[in-house]
Amino acid sequence: MADTSGHHIVYGVLRDYLTGEELPDTDDERVRQRLARMMVEEKGYDRDELEPRLCIETTFNHIFVRSVIDLTVRVAGRRLFILRYGPGSLVTREKPAIAAARILDPDYRIPLAVVTNGRDAELLETDSGRVLATGMDGIPDRVRAGELRAEYAFEPLTDPGERERALRILNAFDLEICCRGDSCRLP
Repeated sequence: MADTSGHHIVYGVLRDYLTGEELPDTDDERVRQRLARMMVEEKGYDRDELEPRLCIETTFNHIFVRSVIDLTVRVAGRRLFILRYGPGSLVTREKPAIAAARILDPDYRIPLAVVTNGRDAELLETDSGRVLATGMDGIPDRVRAGELRAEYAFEPLTDPGERERALRILNAFDLEICCRGDSCRLP
């Protein structure tokens, strides 16, 4: 029986496709699992090239936010792109995805980011913010990822204020206030 007492409907638990971990079974988590399955079964990535649920934590003005990166894709030892899922409009997801990719790895700016709502997607260049491809076919497959890995430099942030700006963007964009006036926490 589904738990409908909170903001998210929880149908029970499901097994994570990549790790086998038990997770709350929600509509959004089902989409995330389909995306992980697509990355392996259709796009050709090895499971160990995909890092699920990495987090960036921020606190500004006494407001704590945990930004979750749904998938991080590692090719030849380097994180090439992140994939962030969110329902609705993609354009509202661009800025926080770029910010997350710029600071997730402490050694370099991850060069690419993907935003998706599960039906559509955009591939973004994190240096310029440019949209490189659209549609689910725009998500690089493993062969294309190898080519992109050779094309991009993995440079550290050079502007000392860039990290803080990115953290502020994540804190503002990823703050969840649910319809009940509280944060949307799953059980």
